[in-house]
Amino acid sequence: MGGKWRRVAVCCTAAALLATGAGQYAATPAVAAATCQGGVDSDFNGDGVRDTAIADPEATVSGKERAGLVRVVLGGGKGVAEFSQDTPNVSDAPEDGDRFGFSLAAYDANGDGCSDLAVGVPYEDVGTAEGAGLVHLLYGSPAGLLQGTPISQGLRQGADGWVGEHAEAGDLFGYSLATTVSATDVAYLVIGSPGEDAAAGADIGMVVALYGADLKVSRFTQDSPGIWETAEPNDRFGYSIAAAGPWFAVGIPGESIDQQKGAGAISVFRASINVDGVPDPTWSGGQVRNGLGDSSAEAGDGYGTSVAMAACCAPASTPNKPNGAVLAVGVPGEDVGSFTDAGGVQVAQVTATGGATWHAWITQDTPGVEGDAEAGDRFGQSVGITQRNLILPPSPGLARVAVGVPGEDASPPVKDVGGVAVLPFVGPPGTGDVWLEPGDGVPATPADHALTGLNLFATRNAFYLGLPYARATDRAVHSYPWDVAPGGAPTESWRPGAGGIPPANTAFGATIQ
Repeated sequence: MGGKWRRVAVCCTAAALLATGAGQYAATPAVAAATCQGGVDSDFNGDGVRDTAIADPEATVSGKERAGLVRVVLGGGKGVAEFSQDTPNVSDAPEDGDRFGFSLAAYDANGDGCSDLAVGVPYEDVGTAEGAGLVHLLYGSPAGLLQGTPISQGLRQGADGWVGEHAEAGDLFGYSLATTVSATDVAYLVIGSPGEDAAAGADIGMVVALYGADLKVSRFTQDSPGIWETAEPNDRFGYSIAAAGPWFAVGIPGESIDQQKGAGAISVFRASINVDGVPDPTWSGGQVRNGLGDSSAEAGDGYGTSVAMAACCAPASTPNKPNGAVLAVGVPGEDVGSFTDAGGVQVAQVTATGGATWHAWITQDTPGVEGDAEAGDRFGQSVGITQRNLILPPSPGLARVAVGVPGEDASPPVKDVGGVAVLPFVGPPGTGDVWLEPGDGVPATPADHALTGLNLFATRNAFYLGLPYARATDRAVHSYPWDVAPGGAPTESWRPGAGGIPPANTAFGATIQ
């Protein structure tokens, strides 16, 4: 089986940066509504107000280091709830290194109008299979998560694990998660298992799509019918996943292109099961296929390490039925000139027919983009994207891209303090771009290895920046409007020890939903 490789932390492993633990915290009770209103994303109690889920996958729970937990801050000041594998009705138990909350995704799985929360635990041991992985689906209700019927569902590989097949060491099932709704209103939860092994070799990767209220299962790899390329060792199909409208994209950062190992690629699928029993593949490729900017695939580029999508282009007759999407692909291992791992990002539009219209190849050496490409910047380690009007075509004011640059250094010499670039999706990337970093738009002290931009989360109206590796007093999650000015302040922030959030934290904000 494949080893327990982890998400890149730029300068060092996350474990070397973390020190403190976190304990259990009871939710503040809220008055329950009679029914779920629906229509609002991440609304776990169905009151019509968005809630915010913030994970600390490095937290100590019941004495188990890095067991992980998730805190849900209910919108409208209705309290904070904490969930872990110590919470009643969440299967299994906290164990060292599980990392509950490593990935998160929200959607209305059963169609009751309340959002449900999928929590990835990719380092969970299943039987004797270390790091096989697990996903918990916590159902929402008017009284909140885990308070209604159904309560929760544990999802894992194995005869008794819903997903089928069998769990193996290092599968990392749940490493990535994404959700969307098909053109026919079927809810989809897409789960990445990039450490999956098969006859083709170790870490070829696998993706599982669970669809409908009854969670029908489709498992697929690059060896499944109609899917581009073939499964090869270390491809890591499913390392990253994004979804929007009737589409989802799968990152394959270990894919070899033109014999360049680890050049990377992505595949885009329609959220619709075809005659082969898998989501319908529409197009795939990497740098060598798009004809923009640096179109050379190189070893270690890691194209598809991060991927983001946002719905767009709904017909005026059905404004809530977007049939296209805008797409951003992170390439943090890209060498720019003589600078290794300076990073890059590509942006494209997914058309209604499933094709791709490529818009730009962006690095920090692109004219007008803030900063300069430097070794180890890892521009594109994380990406977020929006299209703020579902009917109008993408324009510089409506479609924006946020790019995490966690390896960025600052002056006086501050190593890997990081930052975030916000750029237009169409038009010259350097026109109207914005740069945010600790001390300039990000409320934090510039510090070595803060890794600002390691993780981003985006909605249509805002993007969220977590600071899990900043100084302990600076750890927080900040929300910014997409039209934030250079050095502009966040509109909302969540901090340990404030607003009902307990002060104990280890990597608060490592994952956001």
